[in-house]
Amino acid sequence: MSIAETDPGTPAWRLLLAYVRPHRRSLFAGAVLSLVTGATGLMLPLVAQDLIDDLAHDRAITGALLAMSALVVANAALGALGSYVLQRTAESVVLGARRALSSYLLRLRITAVDRSEPGDLMARITSDTTLLREVTTDSLVGLGTGGLTLVATVVMMGLVDAVLLGVTLAVILGAGVILGVIVPRINKASRQAQDAVGVMGASLERILGALRTVKASGAEHREERTLHEAAQESWRQSVRAAKWSAAAGNTAGLAMQIAFITVLAVGGARVATGAVDVGTLVAFLLFVFYLMSPIQQVVGAVTQYQTGTAALTRIQEALRLPAEPAAAAAPLPSPGARPAALAFDDVRFRYADDSPYVHHGVTFAVPAQGMTAFVGPSGAGKTTVFSLIERFYDPDSGVITLDGRDLADWELPQLRAAIGYVEQDAPVLSGSLRDNLLLGNPEADDDALARVLKTTRLDGLVARLPGGLDTLVGHRGTKLSGGERQRVAIARALLRRPRLLLLDEATSQLDAVNEAALRDTVADVARTTTVLVVAHRLSTVTMADRIVVMDAGRVRAVGTHRELVTADPLYAELAATQFLAAAD
Repeated sequence: MSIAETDPGTPAWRLLLAYVRPHRRSLFAGAVLSLVTGATGLMLPLVAQDLIDDLAHDRAITGALLAMSALVVANAALGALGSYVLQRTAESVVLGARRALSSYLLRLRITAVDRSEPGDLMARITSDTTLLREVTTDSLVGLGTGGLTLVATVVMMGLVDAVLLGVTLAVILGAGVILGVIVPRINKASRQAQDAVGVMGASLERILGALRTVKASGAEHREERTLHEAAQESWRQSVRAAKWSAAAGNTAGLAMQIAFITVLAVGGARVATGAVDVGTLVAFLLFVFYLMSPIQQVVGAVTQYQTGTAALTRIQEALRLPAEPAAAAAPLPSPGARPAALAFDDVRFRYADDSPYVHHGVTFAVPAQGMTAFVGPSGAGKTTVFSLIERFYDPDSGVITLDGRDLADWELPQLRAAIGYVEQDAPVLSGSLRDNLLLGNPEADDDALARVLKTTRLDGLVARLPGGLDTLVGHRGTKLSGGERQRVAIARALLRRPRLLLLDEATSQLDAVNEAALRDTVADVARTTTVLVVAHRLSTVTMADRIVVMDAGRVRAVGTHRELVTADPLYAELAATQFLAAAD
């Protein structure tokens, strides 16, 4: 079972083990080194006891000093090696979690993305996964090695003097009761702190994604307040978690100081009565000092585990969002592949259960090859047609077929490999122009790239750019004009050699010259490919082989421009008032 398939009620410790399991050997090696380090430390009080006895009886202390020196050096060397192995393993756990989460987020269904804040998802893959580093070393290994070292130390103390051990355990038990009250509060505060980080990330992403609009609206101060409030809440919850963590750590430290004072008092009295000798008392006090480290390690492990539990919970929440099945990429259509035929049959669809229907029984058929235009008022459901074809969403009822086969029966990679899609806002990714053009077909050769550049009239742009195709286009293509971004998106789609080309207002930002050139290109592509166009320009619509008129989520009429101008009043009105150019 993969981590993403775990049950929502799975305990946090089992989730942590699922992340750690691939690295169990190196984790075990680091734990063994830590235990050996602890064992060398445990030997020091016993050697010190022998050293004091040798001094008391005027015996040579050279051997004891050499033994103590060797133990100190071995302790430092093994401690450093163990720490490195554990830190390296922890980084590997974080890497594995980030790979798994990033791969899963890329497969999220669009419905899940619509309901999520991108900034919060980013926080889960950055901030939350980072916490796995500490929870792996401090919590998992710390609890194991610290716990074993603690038990071993207590056993050694019992062998030295059972009475003093009883005094020590009484003090530690009292501290344990206090920690039992504090620890749950750390978990709650940590979860709220991580949630606040997600809210802050979402606020920042929201602002940076529309920074021009924010500035143009003079809304910097209002948005600044929103961002600062989110940062303040994150700070407040983090400080709250830190407060309880500090309380836990200092409770453990205070308990050990009280134990030391108590042991010193009781032990001094026992030395005075002759029940124990000075060497035994010194050895026991050294054990008390040494006991501080594993106790603080265990307390730190428990507090860190609470923080890690909050992070693990948020990561698992992201891994349970609806996602598309993982599948290998499908090959693109070969040159000259036959065009695709498409049909909608009584399709009903809404974006959410509490939203109104966008499509109310949409029915139409598009034969293989040729150009079909979709027209209608804003909100008629034209763009939703394309989203359903790409299976970004599935219809609530009705059937959509491609080549006579229900879209639900297609493997998603195979379906999308047959389609080229140019979105309404023609997004361009940060990176080089070449990276953007080859996004859908990285194997395209230079000849194919050159042909598409010429077809979309991007060859002139490439010639003007200082780095040619390797010029960086900026975040979301800010170094390109709106028309250039649209041409890049069209070129990217054409490089995929699609059997079905979807163009959603793909020429809306082009000037008249470039629009005419692209219109001729689309007409040429339509001779060998099935082309669907959402258009608001009459010059584009009139060249279509068929026009589908949509209104309020229904298909009103299907026909040519000449037929619809006389047969459909809505189309006639659109042609007279909304399209930008006239024809005929």
